Amino acid sequence: MATDARRIFHLSDIHFGLEDNRALDWVQQEIAEKRPDAVAITGDLTMRARHREFAAATSWINSLDAPVTVEVGNHDMPYFNPIERFVDPYRRFRGMSEKVEKEIDLGCLAIVPLKTAVRAQPRLNWSKGWVTDAALEKCLAAIDALPDGERALVAVHHPLREVGTQGTALTKNGDKALRELAKRPVVAVLSGHVHDAFDIMEETSEGPVRMIGAGTLSQRTRSTPPSFNDIQWDGETLHVTVRNLQDVETCDMQIDDVPENAMPPREPGEPVAPVRQVPRVDPPVH
Repeated sequence: MATDARRIFHLSDIHFGLEDNRALDWVQQEIAEKRPDAVAITGDLTMRARHREFAAATSWINSLDAPVTVEVGNHDMPYFNPIERFVDPYRRFRGMSEKVEKEIDLGCLAIVPLKTAVRAQPRLNWSKGWVTDAALEKCLAAIDALPDGERALVAVHHPLREVGTQGTALTKNGDKALRELAKRPVVAVLSGHVHDAFDIMEETSEGPVRMIGAGTLSQRTRSTPPSFNDIQWDGETLHVTVRNLQDVETCDMQIDDVPENAMPPREPGEPVAPVRQVPRVDPPVH
């Protein structure tokens, strides 16, 4: 194996409170056995940011035998305590505070966070993403500070795909963020939120950006079984395998685009759709 080879497990949308314990036990064992260089968890650790949900999330995440970075998802902002949401929204992360929005430098490759979950925004649907100027500047500064030749994986919760409609856009300022990332040595943007895996190239005026989404490890699934991304970097190319307990092929686990509405997945009791069959489109190597 090349000296620049790295392996990263990309998890998302665990949703403690409606977690899939069989899937979590399996992932924990995979991490212990495969010993990835890092684990990136791209948000929505909980269902409703309740204390008991955070306690369970903290216990599980702290048990993982690997360096871990955790993004904040919209489900992780306090739901039932508006004062805490505005004054101290990260308070419930205190048991894993050293892992929240943590940059992990793997030598040839670094995982750099970009926050997309905000306390409030001037639109009704606060579940959607928003890239503030401050968050983007912090992310870009971290990338620009990397040593020459080192590449970056940017970790977010919401996909940065911007659909161009002021009221319903998936992630406000996502297009701006993608343009800035396209100017830099960014291998890919890792995200969650939509509960189905994807691997697509997003075109911008500054060039393409690869966007990789992880599925969910909860019972709150969409059209595919619970899964995570097994990402391997060989020094030149990023290879993604979607791992799941049902042995579904990667191409059949991935959706071909990020939904424009990105509505929350089904609630408990709703029927689960069958695994979606989509054509395989390999992203270009760059």
